[in-house]
Amino acid sequence: MMNSFKDILRAAKQGGVKRLLIPSPAAKDLPLLAEATAGGLIAPCLVGDGRMIKTLIGGSPLDGGKCEILEENDARRVLGRAISHLRAGHADILMQGGIAHQELMDAVLDKNSGLKTGRVASYVSLFELLKRDKLILITDTYLNNCPGIAEKQAILENALQLARRLGMEQPKTAVLAAIEQVNPGIPSTLDAAILSKMAERRQFGNAVVEGPLDIDCALSQVAAERKGLKSIVTGNVDIYLVPEIDTGHLLAEALVFFGHMQTAGLVMGTSNPVILKMPFVSDENRIMEIALASLLCGKGGRNG
Repeated sequence: MMNSFKDILRAAKQGGVKRLLIPSPAAKDLPLLAEATAGGLIAPCLVGDGRMIKTLIGGSPLDGGKCEILEENDARRVLGRAISHLRAGHADILMQGGIAHQELMDAVLDKNSGLKTGRVASYVSLFELLKRDKLILITDTYLNNCPGIAEKQAILENALQLARRLGMEQPKTAVLAAIEQVNPGIPSTLDAAILSKMAERRQFGNAVVEGPLDIDCALSQVAAERKGLKSIVTGNVDIYLVPEIDTGHLLAEALVFFGHMQTAGLVMGTSNPVILKMPFVSDENRIMEIALASLLCGKGGRNG
């Protein structure tokens, strides 16, 4: 099982080079791409105006045939060209370049021409707990505003897929809510109870799902037992499933900006891993996102 970002980086390098597409790249993207290329993680493909891209990479570590250029001189067609390239199996990973978040995700999630696999797409944030030598996942931290029970089921399944790729044989999930008791007046507690019952009936495979749990019970087995809860999840959570976007996004930002924790993340529920430029992911940790995406592709490429 992988317990640190270093473990992920090591495993990703062992998995071989993946082809990474970046539409409309900017100068600030080049150091990251150069580092990932030199590290044996990726073979970059830059999509856009060929002349501008050649000027951009001229004199950089990527100059001299170290990256492919997929020429598309019409700026309105750059993103579509990149996604078509992925859909055709000519690349493995999509990374946000100079395309705005909303434009990128609208194209990625388009049901006819995008990368959505039929499940709900969601964003999973991965955090490193150095004192415990452990990785935790928090989801959804970006994409789904107010998911219902069906969406939460898919969001959980996306996170479980990533957790298992990290070597977690029986991922333990805490479905968070404001309180640890089922209350008909608080919909998130009902959703949590349903997901917990689904897990009991093996609908998520070899996984343990506990909910509703408040943060106190999720983090501390002592606190949970004081409140009458006994579960192997409490105090040893692998996945934190949040009730809605406000909780998820704010929690991720708080852990980074207040707690000074290291994080990386990916869009899940797509045929290929998608890397976004998230404000709470440091420049240093963006290489980890590439490693995580490479790991998710597996040895055969694409999202395994």
